[in-house]
Amino acid sequence: MPELSPGTLLLDAAPSGFAPLALDPSQLGSIVADRTDDEGREVVIVDGSGELHIRLHSDLAARRPMILLPLGATSVDLRLDVASRFIRKVGGQTIGLLPRALRLTTQRKRRLVQLLHAFDVHDMGGGPRDVAEIILRSDQAQLPSVEWKDSHARRAANRLIHDSIALVERGYLKFLRGG
Repeated sequence: MPELSPGTLLLDAAPSGFAPLALDPSQLGSIVADRTDDEGREVVIVDGSGELHIRLHSDLAARRPMILLPLGATSVDLRLDVASRFIRKVGGQTIGLLPRALRLTTQRKRRLVQLLHAFDVHDMGGGPRDVAEIILRSDQAQLPSVEWKDSHARRAANRLIHDSIALVERGYLKFLRGG
């Protein structure tokens, strides 16, 4: 949803008095998705910095693009940074489309995948031992109850379960907002 993600660039058609600058999304990076719905067209472009979602609100938006920057929108500073990077990229500068705050590091991606797997295990009725064995691949999951109770793997599995539930129950919005 564009209103939740500052990494979504909103474009509409500029008034007719402005000099047209046609936009060809394929010149910005690799297009990995291009779909149209009732609210316009969304193009997803990937470059070295990550994915940029461009929402074109009308057919004219690609021929006479104007950036929309809703005041009071979530993370307006990030939206402004994305818009500035977009302008520089369209102008021919070599620059990543996304600011650092919106990029996922390899470590952060790995953690998100781990959290989603932990949620799946928990959602299917698994407990901390299952998470420790399946996700953390810890031999401590086989410890007798007395030793398991104080194990590092149990604490880590419980933390994964807790964090995964928080992520699925709207915590993902923090990532979309660059947090």
